[in-house]
Amino acid sequence: MLLINSFLTIDLLELAGVFFGLIAVWLLIKRNIWTWPFGIFYIAISLHIFYTSKLYADFALHVFYLFMHIYGWIFWLQTGTEKSIRPKISTEKQKVLLLLSVASLISIVFSGYLLSKFSDADLPYWDSITSILSLSAMWLQSRKRIECWGLWLFVDIIAAGIYLYKGILFYSLLYTVYIGMAVLGFKTWQKNYFDECTDYSRHRS
Repeated sequence: MLLINSFLTIDLLELAGVFFGLIAVWLLIKRNIWTWPFGIFYIAISLHIFYTSKLYADFALHVFYLFMHIYGWIFWLQTGTEKSIRPKISTEKQKVLLLLSVASLISIVFSGYLLSKFSDADLPYWDSITSILSLSAMWLQSRKRIECWGLWLFVDIIAAGIYLYKGILFYSLLYTVYIGMAVLGFKTWQKNYFDECTDYSRHRS
């Protein structure tokens, strides 16, 4: 009976995580500021799931997510009240993207090594790949940079496989859905970006 209750509890937590995660990403696609509080609920549930699954890099990642969600919430509140009609979505500078790529690669190798040598983490390097790249994607997302969706797509593909391997089935399904939502998010933000650039150009001319 105890095992059955534990299984049901874990499943309910995973389902709750899926619920809040899907809503948070859908609101992000729509650039709705409520994406941040829903994301915080998703993070709280995920912290428990990843810790009990010994996915420590993912656990540490979601601690960082918590702070980034607070930052993103504040940043979006500030930009949402600006009077300027300049595009709210933008692209990141190539120099910044290059530095971000180099820093991510170094961090992946370093994190994977530490986890493999000094913890009982499962899949240390794969876990590090999704975790470090998610940090980069989250930072770009909080700054409303359209490149975040390309990173999220790559992360979602790998994460869906990891969670399936670990038996976290609902989260594997969630990240499979995230793959399609990342594509939709990119197309939606890209269209909004071009529309806002056009409006801004007309305003200045």
